[in-house]
Amino acid sequence: MKLAVLGGGGVRSPFLAKSLALGAEATGITETVFMDINAQKLSLYGKIAKGIAARIAPTLRFSLTTDAEEALRDADYIITTIRAGDDDGRVFDERTALNLGVLGQETTGAGGFAMALRSVHVLRDYCELAKRVSKPKVEMFNFTNPSGLVTQALRTMGYERVYGVCDAPSGFFRQLKTMLGCETFTAECFGLNHLSWFSGFQADGEDATDKILSHPRLYKDTEMRLFNPELIEMCETFLPNEYLYFYYFRDRAVSSVLKSDKTRGETIRDINAHMLKELQKIDIDNDFEAAFHCFMLHYAMREDSYFSIESGKQRAEKFPVPTVEEYIHQPDNGGYAAVALEFIQAQHTGCPVQMVLSVPNNGALDFLRPEDVCELSCTVDRDGVHPHKVNYVPEMQKNLICTVKQYENLTVEAIMTHNRQKAVQALTLHPLVCSYPLAEALVDAYAKQYQDYIGAWEK
Repeated sequence: MKLAVLGGGGVRSPFLAKSLALGAEATGITETVFMDINAQKLSLYGKIAKGIAARIAPTLRFSLTTDAEEALRDADYIITTIRAGDDDGRVFDERTALNLGVLGQETTGAGGFAMALRSVHVLRDYCELAKRVSKPKVEMFNFTNPSGLVTQALRTMGYERVYGVCDAPSGFFRQLKTMLGCETFTAECFGLNHLSWFSGFQADGEDATDKILSHPRLYKDTEMRLFNPELIEMCETFLPNEYLYFYYFRDRAVSSVLKSDKTRGETIRDINAHMLKELQKIDIDNDFEAAFHCFMLHYAMREDSYFSIESGKQRAEKFPVPTVEEYIHQPDNGGYAAVALEFIQAQHTGCPVQMVLSVPNNGALDFLRPEDVCELSCTVDRDGVHPHKVNYVPEMQKNLICTVKQYENLTVEAIMTHNRQKAVQALTLHPLVCSYPLAEALVDAYAKQYQDYIGAWEK
């Protein structure tokens, strides 16, 4: 089977390559193609990814290309991890919002809206190409942010084999498992992408809710460091996705970013620019170790600063900088690639697996429409994807989910119909904007900046 990665010249490509190489045999993947329209990044990050894959799975056919049709031809599976507009787009989105006193984070609110404008039509074109040249039942795993909203857009446009993937839930589950020191750990997830909650915690087959809530390390060594016990009690002990920090501590997040010398986007842009400059000085083919060390050193800077600008808090653990051999032999942390591989393996072997995906609701949340894409715990098997029914959602969570889902649907409608009024309505409704004049200013600024992606909008 063939797997194509759109956005294969991205910074996370070496991690994706490791996961794919480790899981290739179990999933039946024999060929992987990393595609990117940025030839320079593909020649650096893509080449490092290819080198990692070759050391782990030498028989896996691994190629790099800037030709989307070549990448998608006869593909069985596709992973999308594109960044239309590159880092400069992210910087523009953040600063435009912050200049109006609004949070510009790239997956929520104004920033997420802007990134959707840049992403949806690009991915629609790739979906159309895949319809022509990929396998008839090709399936796509979308990691392009805002993942849930983009997946909703593609599903609404008729691309039914698209699944939204995010590694935030699985990453949090790993933190809780490590904290408890258990052998097995499972939990349930419900909500929207970057707007979800977790419950039903099971450690080694037993209910672990009380152990987790009373654990002295919960608010220190996990993403719950962003919250506090009183807020969790208000959430009826449903633990929030880390991105809910932007909703529950909105003013603090905006204030913290404004006090910083740089936004998150500017920080990432500068780290990436320096990394590219340094990597260009290295002959990757003949000094792979040096190139990998350079890459890891800069990636650690990115990870160590994660959420720190917005929250003023540092992660408890520093990101390690291993050698090539150390990295290859380290247990795979998985990330979004692991979710995609588990999905493929379930279909390939017939053995059901549980995972978190952004998929059509189909009755899992009885207060949303069946076609509304939600982030849910699902069971995947040969017969498809089966979202888990959620029996109880507190009113506090239900109201926020409904509001943000309406924003997502309005945004999709605006993008599909080039309708400015729908776009303004969407941002007026969003809790992180919640102002008609601000929504107008944001929509007009983003629509002008990204006219090449969205075309002209009617008034």
